[in-house]
Amino acid sequence: MTQKPYILPVIIIAQFACTSPWFAGNTIIDALISKTGFGAELAGYVISSVQFGFITGTLVFSLLMLADRFSPSKVFLVCAFLAALCNLYLLLDTITKWGLLSARFGTGFFLAGIYPVGMKIAADYYEKGLGKALGFLVGALVLGTALPFLINGTAWGKETTTVITVTSLLTSFGGSLLYTLVPDGPYQKKSTTLKLNAGPELFKIPNFKRAAFGYFGHMWELYAFWAFTPFAIKSFNAVSNNTISIPLWTGIIIALGGISCAIGGLLSEKYGSKKVAFTALLLSGICCLISPLFFKFSPTFFLGIWCFWGMAVTADSPQFSNLVASAIPSELKGTGLTLVNCIGFALTIASIQLLAFISESIPPTTLFLVLALGPIFGLWHLKAHKSD
Repeated sequence: MTQKPYILPVIIIAQFACTSPWFAGNTIIDALISKTGFGAELAGYVISSVQFGFITGTLVFSLLMLADRFSPSKVFLVCAFLAALCNLYLLLDTITKWGLLSARFGTGFFLAGIYPVGMKIAADYYEKGLGKALGFLVGALVLGTALPFLINGTAWGKETTTVITVTSLLTSFGGSLLYTLVPDGPYQKKSTTLKLNAGPELFKIPNFKRAAFGYFGHMWELYAFWAFTPFAIKSFNAVSNNTISIPLWTGIIIALGGISCAIGGLLSEKYGSKKVAFTALLLSGICCLISPLFFKFSPTFFLGIWCFWGMAVTADSPQFSNLVASAIPSELKGTGLTLVNCIGFALTIASIQLLAFISESIPPTTLFLVLALGPIFGLWHLKAHKSD
């Protein structure tokens, strides 16, 4: 079936715009500390609140099968507006500690109706070539998460209100754009009944389980890598007496992952999603294991290898999503993708908090060794996946 050529670009733009609030709170952390009276520990609380909100949201969305029982474009629109409102709440001068954490939780909760639902919409349009489509789609998400850092890394973005206002407006725009131009896809199959046991039943499908476990290993590493990249740059500056811009280079490193997702999507057309995911996960796992060496070299080498790692750590994400979506019935794609996201993001909290805990007791140059556990686990399970 011939698709309208604008469908995928609109989904990509909407995904980019609507995921921009993800790290928005972290880019204005000093202002939030001043408003709420929190200490330096606030940075960890802010990102963990978003992750916890996303986990809760994906759990609710998957249990209620919202993206499979209702129009996913409508679900996307409503969640985009609500996520934007939660994001705008950070601008209040009277914001409290609990108000801040609740707003970040709410942002994460409604992002659950954006990221996995966007993938579900793509799956409803692309029965073939889904790996390539998801490569561009997840790449857009990565660029969206990098945007607040890139804005904050410019002179224009130093104002507290700039990052929050821009990301909130973008989110509202993205939801409206997708709802207006992307109706329900031709391959959508609605579930007419609520199946509370759908999750456990899906894990009885061998390829679903293998792809999901590979994704879990990937997620153990991904968000902890992103969250602690500023810490890595700060540590490198300290040991080498350099002044590398932390927000600018953090944004660049995350954004490069968006490019690698698109490249991985194109490569999946020739080599298949399993090979692309396996290769990327292997490369990022090697980076974890040799990461202490990165701090011993020049700033150019350090930034170059960290940029390479930023590309490898992200390139497998859309291919895992394609493997998951391809292993389950059409009427459960939304539920399956959302459930896998839910569990995967739960693991991100564990790895982020673990790194935060041990960062006070081990040399910063050895911190990222712990992340190798994820790729090792993921590669073990992905190896058993039976490709078509």
